[in-house]
Amino acid sequence: MQLKDYFENKPHGSKVIFAKSLGITKTWLSLIMSGRKLPSVHLCIQIEKLTKGRVKRKELRPDFFIGV
Repeated sequence: MQLKDYFENKPHGSKVIFAKSLGITKTWLSLIMSGRKLPSVHLCIQIEKLTKGRVKRKELRPDFFIGV
């Protein structure tokens, strides 16, 4: 699942809460969601944990997580 798809049915404000949980800004989260910026390896792992595995780290950074 893509990160943008994860937020499709989430309530207003959930991206802000999610970004704060990651220790990043909503702007940075939006850049990652749009594909304009790549998350760090550490951030990929955090995103996978916060989404309870719905967004996989290998979806975010297949260049680092091949075969995971």
